[in-house]
Amino acid sequence: MIVERADPRDPRATALLQASHALMESLFPPEDNHYLSIDALCVPEVHFFVAREGDATLGCGALKVQGEYGELKSMFTSEAARGKGAASAILTHIETRARDLGLTNLKLETGDLLHAAHKLYAKHGFTPCGPFGSYEANKSSLFMEKPL
Repeated sequence: MIVERADPRDPRATALLQASHALMESLFPPEDNHYLSIDALCVPEVHFFVAREGDATLGCGALKVQGEYGELKSMFTSEAARGKGAASAILTHIETRARDLGLTNLKLETGDLLHAAHKLYAKHGFTPCGPFGSYEANKSSLFMEKPL
């Protein structure tokens, strides 16, 4: 499996992002969906990565630089790729990039119903925290952080 920087507008990455957005829209009210649009993932402060195995794009994730910390965004793996380690590989790659950029910690917002994501983040050392940046507390968001 290879994790590499990618363009969110690549059709394979776009398909993953659209699947992620559709899932979030099916689970959470619009005001509690905080995913970035494909265009918002194409700005200089966002580092977007995909995991590939051969020609298959298994998953994606992004690091949004927010001053001294990085925010984890757009973590998603295809259903066929779940259990293959793609999400862990992407998350490890993002952590390495954040350290290389001199960021002090990583933060994230995720949905309260995404139990597999909660397990992944806890396994990688993330712990619960309060809302950060422009986020406000709501009934469907869970906030986590990890010092680097």
